[in-house]
Amino acid sequence: MSENDDLNKRTVSIKRTFKAPIKLVWEAWTEPNHIAKWWAPNGTEMTIKEHNFTVGGKWKFSMPMPNGSEFISEGTYLEIVELQKIITTADFRPMTEGVELQAIFEANGEETNFIFNVVHKSEEYRNQQEAMGIYNGWGSAFDRLDTFVCK
Repeated sequence: MSENDDLNKRTVSIKRTFKAPIKLVWEAWTEPNHIAKWWAPNGTEMTIKEHNFTVGGKWKFSMPMPNGSEFISEGTYLEIVELQKIITTADFRPMTEGVELQAIFEANGEETNFIFNVVHKSEEYRNQQEAMGIYNGWGSAFDRLDTFVCK
């Protein structure tokens, strides 16, 4: 098996087209006050605890869980190419740890084509995440993002 085949088996990919210019979609991903509006589920308040949007910079978001505990999302930015891509490590405690997120942006006139990859450590881990509802979770967030950028 080639390295590319292995990567494909470890990756969850979601493709969307947002009916908004790339600059607006990029800002929604990179500005803390915008991230807080769409990253969390409907009706949930999210707190941006840290957001150093530079290569090597850390990010950390928190939202309350129904049982009173905190759901923590955090990572380190690995690669940033303005208006093109954001690659970051990511942990979503207590559910998911040690993944890489790849957000790829492409201008398409007044719309933005978007590819989102979640790269897991193994095919088995990817399968676990699929069974837990990764497509629904991120799909819901991207529905909120779509609403946010298309206002």
